[in-house]
Amino acid sequence: MRIWGKVLGAFFGFLLGNIFGALLGLWIGHRFDRGMGIRGAFQRGPSQQQQAVFFHATFAVMGHIAKASGQVTEQEIRVASNLMDRMRLVGDQRARAQESFRLGKEAGFPLQETLAEFRRASLGQRDILRFFLEVQLQAAFADGKVEANERAILHTIADELGFSRIELARILAMAEAQMNFFNRAHGGQYQGGDHGGQQYRQEAPSADRLKDAYQLLGVSESDSDQDIKRAYRKEMSKHHPDKLAAKGLPPEMMEMAKEKTQEIQQAWEWIREARGIR
Repeated sequence: MRIWGKVLGAFFGFLLGNIFGALLGLWIGHRFDRGMGIRGAFQRGPSQQQQAVFFHATFAVMGHIAKASGQVTEQEIRVASNLMDRMRLVGDQRARAQESFRLGKEAGFPLQETLAEFRRASLGQRDILRFFLEVQLQAAFADGKVEANERAILHTIADELGFSRIELARILAMAEAQMNFFNRAHGGQYQGGDHGGQQYRQEAPSADRLKDAYQLLGVSESDSDQDIKRAYRKEMSKHHPDKLAAKGLPPEMMEMAKEKTQEIQQAWEWIREARGIR
């Protein structure tokens, strides 16, 4: 029960206007306490409906991107299936994800309406919107490159979610670096970020790996140590699983956020060691 608004309102009201001021202050304080209570109710956490919208939009838009080139490839299906595996989707949950993916492949799929609903459900929170965009980039990079039709859809996604073309280009470059980072670190084909329980190799990174590490953090070799450290902390904050969960990330996607932070951490460690940053 919130009472401090009433107490302070009555106290200051009494100082300014005796008993009548105290009553007015008490009423104002009551309204303040009530407003804070309502606000707190909205801030307790994302609703199941918000998470359901995120869930559906993720797989439906992924299906739409997969269909962009006209034929859904084996690699694109593998990325979607891999994502479901990483989310540990089984039974009805997996069936819903597969149905959303199928709907996204249909000719009349309402891409803009789906994105607009997702943006409203996420309350326009940039970290959540960016995480969604990064997941879609995994589908776009399923065959190792982004085709023209896929790029056009990504432009639509960025526009609807409020990202500029410059921001999209930067996120796209970081996503490509993530793909290369994974391939070179694990010596295998990118499957949408799945680490498969593997640990990053401990030997010193090659020049190509180090280049990918810089790009994954969104920095360049010419940036100062301080700028790189700041970029690392910013990326870790954006992808922190607990923060994303509090903003509406479905619990099934927590593992993906954890994997992303592992890659950011490893990129920073390689850069830190190469530059002798303490």
